[in-house]
Parts: sequence; C-alpha cells; structure tokens
Amino acid sequence: MSKSRTSRPRLDTPRETRRALVRRPSYNSDAFGVFAEQFARFMGTARFLLYMTLFVVVWVAWNLLAPAGLRWDDYPFIFLTLMLSLQASYAAPLILLAQNRQETRDKIINERDRQANARAHADMEYLAREVASLRMSVGEMATRDFMRSELRSLLSELDERARPEPEATLESSAEAQVTDS
Repeated sequence: MSKSRTSRPRLDTPRETRRALVRRPSYNSDAFGVFAEQFARFMGTARFLLYMTLFVVVWVAWNLLAPAGLRWDDYPFIFLTLMLSLQASYAAPLILLAQNRQETRDKIINERDRQANARAHADMEYLAREVASLRMSVGEMATRDFMRSELRSLLSELDERARPEPEATLESSAEAQVTDS
C-alpha cells in the first residue's frame, strides 16, 4: 500500500515537462558547502603552507638528487607544475563557495542586527517619550519644598489672625470700662 502512494505523482508538485536521458547526479549542497568551508579554512592556515612547502621541497630534492632510475619528474618539473595547477584549479572555486556561504550568513546576521537595532531604537524613543511625559507631570505637581513654603505662609497667616491686634484690645477694654460704670 505504501508503494502505491509513493509511485503516484503528488498533486501539489508540477510535472516535469521533459525527461532527461541521463539523470543528473544529486548531492547535498549543505554537506558540500561545509566541506568547501573546511577546505578553505585549512588552506588559510600556516600548517597548510608548511605542508605544501615541505611537499615541494621533497619533490624537487628527490627529483634532483635521487638516482636517475628512481626520478619521476626531471628538471623542468612539469608534473609538479601540473599537480600544483590542478590543486589551484580546485581550490579557487572551493574558496569562492566558502566565501559565498559566509557572505550569505553575514547578510542574515546583519539583517537580524538591523531588526534588533530598529526594535531598540523604537524602545528608546518610547522610553524618551515616557520620560518627557513624566517630567511634564512632575513639573505640574507640587514639590515638597513648594508645599512646605505654602504651609509656612498659611501658618504665619493663621498666627496673625489668632493674635489680637493691640488697638482692638484697647478699644474692647475701654468699652468694657464704660459699660461697668
């Protein structure tokens, strides 16, 4: 039953308009990209340069100093040149592939950073508006010092009202004497 389901074409995928005579080889592009990045990373190290230098020195020394029957690449070292050219012809595209993958990752990271910066900027603007509104509301509110000065002035005003005026006390005492007699 499961075989019949897999053999039928899916309805949500378009049909192939033409079939190739030879199927193209398929590969996992991510796995190949990871390999290219590892290869490029290795080629950029001092260890790789040391290995290549050692390889070339041994190659040249062997083909100059070994007995004539054991040499495989005489003086112009054409086979060594061919091998180094072949290595360079494969290395260049692999390095470019690794750089392209890194560029894609950098674009994604930059976009995320831009979005985070935009959110942070919006948050800062919101907080600035909130601080400004708080300052405005605090400016409209009475401060502790203002309240103290107002209370002091009211207290002194009440004290003045509570104290009898000297003229008023003299008049009231004179009136009291007149009424007594």
